[in-house]
Amino acid sequence: MTAIEFNHQLIDLEDKLSRFAISLTSNKDDAKDLLQDTMLKAITYRTQYVDYTNLKAWTYTIMKNTFINSYRKNVRQKTVLDSTKDLFLLSQNRDTFNVAPDSICTEKEINNAIERLHDDFKIPFKMHLAGYKYKEIADDLNLKIGTVKSRIFFTRRKLMNELRDIAYSEE
Repeated sequence: MTAIEFNHQLIDLEDKLSRFAISLTSNKDDAKDLLQDTMLKAITYRTQYVDYTNLKAWTYTIMKNTFINSYRKNVRQKTVLDSTKDLFLLSQNRDTFNVAPDSICTEKEINNAIERLHDDFKIPFKMHLAGYKYKEIADDLNLKIGTVKSRIFFTRRKLMNELRDIAYSEE
């Protein structure tokens, strides 16, 4: 396949790639950047494309891998070192610690809701909030990792419902 044929087929895929980029990023501007990076990589590595194979699948793979690598890079950049005795890494966005003054539920209400939980749910949830990974929680509490994940999931759901009820009762 000539370079011109390759470029024409790549341009024909632009709309489909754009929709895929939006589905990955959930943001129009980020999707445009991802599309541009994908197109550039496809053109740059055109010689690695095997003629008459599935160009769409090849470019989708490039886009997916570019998105994953970008995501991992962003996570690494947002990791802060905790200077406690344990010296473990937290992957928290620094903005999560800033509470808006006009938020519906106060920090005290949220903490009270967490404290009312049964220990089977409260302990894994508090450990997760403290930055422990699922595997660390499972090992520490002698539980299966699936049990830890489900308890944290159900705890989040319960807290959201309970805090929603508190917020609506105050209105």
